[in-house]
Amino acid sequence: MKRRSLIILFVLGATVLLSGCVGDSQFSAPGVTLTLEPATSPQQMSSGVQLLVLLTVLSLAPSILILATSFTRIVIVLSMLRNAIGTPTIPPNQVVIGLSLVLTFFIMNPVYNQIDQQAIQPYLKQEIDQKTAFQRGMEPLREFMFKQTREKDLQLFLEINGSPQPNSLEEIPTAVLLPAFVISELRTAFTMGFVLYIPFLVIDMVVSSILLSMGMMMLPPSLVSLPFKLLLFVMVDGWYLITRSLTLSFM
Repeated sequence: MKRRSLIILFVLGATVLLSGCVGDSQFSAPGVTLTLEPATSPQQMSSGVQLLVLLTVLSLAPSILILATSFTRIVIVLSMLRNAIGTPTIPPNQVVIGLSLVLTFFIMNPVYNQIDQQAIQPYLKQEIDQKTAFQRGMEPLREFMFKQTREKDLQLFLEINGSPQPNSLEEIPTAVLLPAFVISELRTAFTMGFVLYIPFLVIDMVVSSILLSMGMMMLPPSLVSLPFKLLLFVMVDGWYLITRSLTLSFM
């Protein structure tokens, strides 16, 4: 009952506060003054809509970072590598995601530089408008995605979308390119993960056969094979090879 009374009191207080703000276009607090004025021109209304769109885009920025860059392939390969070795919690998720982000920034750095030179800097200098800056900024990112996307995946989403056959890559909409890029990245990531599994799977099979021949059926093979898999990964300098392969796969 006490908790319910506090909630009712809070709602009533908020209602009174909001009603006071509606009646008065200016709300004052110690050191802060907030003025609410209605839009008097279409330009002001357009600026408000643009601000709303910008806030929406910023809220979707993490998803765009994951789906439209090299992050998806990298994080999947590193996660499958952990499972292949037999240590699903080592390295921790924070380390895997952090390394994926670092490699993503490194791989996407040329694309970011092109976007900065072609779109962001001219827009900040007021040489181009917002629409032109957006179009120029999408060009390097679309070029990167086209290089990593299979034609089969593009054709799939063109057919689903009901779009006519394009004569050039510029005619393919981004709404078709993005999902095609994502499934292409998933296929590439799983292919690389399968290749990573093979040497560790061979070690597991050899250890299992040895334990079975020795009659040690109660001893888990994964417990015995784990040190050998870690030794193999360290001896071949696995992190160097994985990082090099992931980076060169986008070149």
